[in-house]
Amino acid sequence: MIKYLGSKRLLIPSILETIKTVPNIRTVSDVFSGTSRVGHALKKSKFRVLSNDYCEFASTLARCYVEADDILTSDVEKLIKELNGVQGSAGYFTETFCVKSHFFQAKNGERVDAIREEIEKKSLDEPLKSVLLTSLMEAADRVDSTCGIQMAYVKSWSKRSYNPLELRVPHLLQQSPHGPSKAYCMDANTFVKSHEFQEVDAVYLDPPYNQHSYLGNYHIWETLVKWDKPEHYGKACKRAECKVKKSKFNSKKGYFETFKDLISNINAKLIVVSFNNEGYLKPEQIVDVLRTKGTVCIRQTPYKRYVGAQLGQHNPLGERVSEISHLKNIEYTFYVSDDSDVVSALNQSS
Repeated sequence: MIKYLGSKRLLIPSILETIKTVPNIRTVSDVFSGTSRVGHALKKSKFRVLSNDYCEFASTLARCYVEADDILTSDVEKLIKELNGVQGSAGYFTETFCVKSHFFQAKNGERVDAIREEIEKKSLDEPLKSVLLTSLMEAADRVDSTCGIQMAYVKSWSKRSYNPLELRVPHLLQQSPHGPSKAYCMDANTFVKSHEFQEVDAVYLDPPYNQHSYLGNYHIWETLVKWDKPEHYGKACKRAECKVKKSKFNSKKGYFETFKDLISNINAKLIVVSFNNEGYLKPEQIVDVLRTKGTVCIRQTPYKRYVGAQLGQHNPLGERVSEISHLKNIEYTFYVSDDSDVVSALNQSS
């Protein structure tokens, strides 16, 4: 999986264990899918999964790790072997992210350019194309020169950036016994009103907490996936659309009403919400909204802050301009249901 701010890797065992205690859960929706780490774990646990994210790179990851089934593995292995043999050739990616900015060394940028062009030429059907794009995204992530997000690159080349870029076969899973899983690319509040969403039994929500846009943080992956070679700006060569494409969850002013609207349109047996103590909403505000859907159970987990926060803020010259305030956050997990049997199961699993 790619490096990702807000990854729920450490929370997954607890979330899965709780969902498994609830009777008759077959289809689960991951509404803000991100890297699809949660969706992949749910599918591995035999649930049918409906993933969604408004970023195209995140939806690509979901088409790989949620929608694609292991029946594709032999085809993927052949294609990965072929793509690993492609010779590098400098293009938009190299010029933008290796010359104008220094996210990758040129030898790897040239490989990305050549492999991405080769994938485009093949005119592959989905989700096979997304599996290959995921492999390329992850290969580039393993040789980048950042602290984990693409708002800036590090002053000196990272050690891993010297490694050669090499594609690997993503771990695809068997289809759920409850039916095929599916990935969508929609605004979250629109997705929960869609026809497809109405069949879910449980919902997992991990919305953005604050003003930091995932599109801005991972703009290179968006460009790699779309391959639209966009206009860009700033030292980080961010996509021009980062200035205009904003999630309502990145606005403090409209956050509470957007969250209320989201929850009001969910009528699942179980709702699970992850939220951070550095977010726009206080736990009591979240509880007030969730109580409209049933009984609320809350769990707290100390969580290590992302590496950039542990280093403090630095200016373009590499000089520290702020001190480290704290090293850990609190991750809240809210479980909500109006079904007495589900509430009983939640209390027993606490």
